[in-house]
Amino acid sequence: MRLALTARHLFDTGSTPAEVYANLARRTRDPLRSARAVCAALTIPATEANHRLDECYHALLANPRPGSESDTGELLEALGIFDIPKQLDDRETAIVELFLTAIDALGGIRAGHQHGLTRWITTGNLTTAYLSLTAARPLARTGDPVRYWSALVQAGELLTTTPNPDSRLAYALTQCRTHAKTP
Repeated sequence: MRLALTARHLFDTGSTPAEVYANLARRTRDPLRSARAVCAALTIPATEANHRLDECYHALLANPRPGSESDTGELLEALGIFDIPKQLDDRETAIVELFLTAIDALGGIRAGHQHGLTRWITTGNLTTAYLSLTAARPLARTGDPVRYWSALVQAGELLTTTPNPDSRLAYALTQCRTHAKTP
């Protein structure tokens, strides 16, 4: 618990999760314990933190190289290990369901795009996820353009119901409606 308190203090001084991890890992020489402390300080539930860390343990934390703490911290942060999950309300959950429909209708998705979408959805950054999806196109042979654009139109309409929606949403929604009308 003391390590998590140290992590919270480092966050209070303006450090990023990667910097906090590196600082703790240098001090303790225990990468897994340090990563868990960062997650605890960020109030990521222990079961979720353990699940995330299990996925990258062997590649990043099992056999650390001395002096690699900063690089490891940056990788952990880039992988989303330290992303704080947002509790979604009913409207946001409906938007995510529409995103999942659209992703399925793409007919295939690059791993990097999938990773970004997962992180944005986890953290509740639904506008960025939407804009990313509107920039993609269903695959010609395996995608379902009608279902894809229809799902994104519905998601865009829900996203624009908030007070002061991001100004980029209106243009993206218009583009989705145009694609939805074009066979």
